[in-house]
Amino acid sequence: MKKKHYLTMIAVIMTTGLSMAQAQNPECMTNLSIYAEHAKVKNYDAAYEPWKMVYESCPDINKANFSYGEKILAHKIDNSTGADKDGYIQELLSLYDNSGKYFPKNYPTAVTEIDKALLLYDNKMASDDQLFEMLDKAFKEDRDNFKNPKALYLYFSALVNLHDSGKKDLQDVFDTYDDVTEKVEEENKKLTDVVTKLLPKDSANTITSKEKRMLRVASTNSESYGKVGASIDSKLGALADCDNLIPLYEKSYEEKKGDVTWVKRAVGRMFSKECTDDPMFRKLFEAQLALDPSADAYMYGGVLKQKSGDNKGAIADFNKAVELETDSYKKSNILYKIATIVRRSSKSQARSYALKAIDANAANGKAYLLIANLYAGSANDCGTTAFEKRAIYWKAADMARKAGRVDPSLSGHASQTAASYNAKAPTKEMIFSSGMAGKTITFSCWVGGSVTVPNL
Repeated sequence: MKKKHYLTMIAVIMTTGLSMAQAQNPECMTNLSIYAEHAKVKNYDAAYEPWKMVYESCPDINKANFSYGEKILAHKIDNSTGADKDGYIQELLSLYDNSGKYFPKNYPTAVTEIDKALLLYDNKMASDDQLFEMLDKAFKEDRDNFKNPKALYLYFSALVNLHDSGKKDLQDVFDTYDDVTEKVEEENKKLTDVVTKLLPKDSANTITSKEKRMLRVASTNSESYGKVGASIDSKLGALADCDNLIPLYEKSYEEKKGDVTWVKRAVGRMFSKECTDDPMFRKLFEAQLALDPSADAYMYGGVLKQKSGDNKGAIADFNKAVELETDSYKKSNILYKIATIVRRSSKSQARSYALKAIDANAANGKAYLLIANLYAGSANDCGTTAFEKRAIYWKAADMARKAGRVDPSLSGHASQTAASYNAKAPTKEMIFSSGMAGKTITFSCWVGGSVTVPNL
């Protein structure tokens, strides 16, 4: 029995990275072995007392004190009430603080602050002030490790609530919105890079089991970021409409016109909210052009020229914007924005820019969705019969589905869009009565290409 117990302790030392020099406290080592064995089989009640002894007496003996300790205390919280539950919550908050103290490489600032904030939020123990303070600290001190989608939303949501109660300025809301959405885009880009790399292998059935898991994890996490991004936009809501933006920027312009970050964000927000008819948009655009004559600036210049009727000049500016941007991801976003601008005047030109956006970044799902929308909007222009006109929706639905595959953050919206287009395509009854099952329909309009009618 003693030999078996000794071997168990040695196993814990080896599997958790504990050095023999750290194993000088026999009582701590014995209890570490005991609670680790209980925790492995999720017998957290039995693990609690030996874990508590090791944690309080030898907190730095091994990081298992914190990894297992979190699971043990979470179990206790879930299975207790009243004062006992509050006590376990306080223990877990203290554990999060000490995890960063004793093992900072394993538990960076953002991770511990987020864990604390989410624990308080989930147990309805945190005010908006507390949530924002904790998450603001985490984001500003350790942005690289601030990756939790739920925490990103709560960070922004708490701030909007504070603004609604008169405690935060609208400019604070916009600044944090930009910071948070940029972070969401950064993290999602890492995930879609994995998806882009592995999708061809998955389609060709040459993907390994390890790569399959990587693809599944990346797709799931990307989808989570997509949902959070949509929730953040929804939370911002009407605060970012033109009626709020214009007076805010008019008020701050003289003070901020030399701040390139403020100017770029302001003109970008007015563009995204379609406030481009207001003179303030031109003022901000000219300020950006003077401070940073970058690709974005030429794109906005193209918008103004287009509005004044100078379509030739607008296209020249758009092409200049594309030429100036060297980063393929940013180039793709610019091409997509140009596609959204020119769609009103030319669907085929809009598709051309959208396809260039996809060439620059194969994971640009928004470009696929735009093309799907362009196709759907051309139903009455493509085909001579009602059946042929409605068949264009199959092509639109296919494009929408591609959007969700290349960028899983858009999968929810893409699936809904594809379903709505499929509902407008010919029904089974129409296919049967027309005798078109399995046949090919070619489109002679600007859309071009063809679709194969589904077999019944």
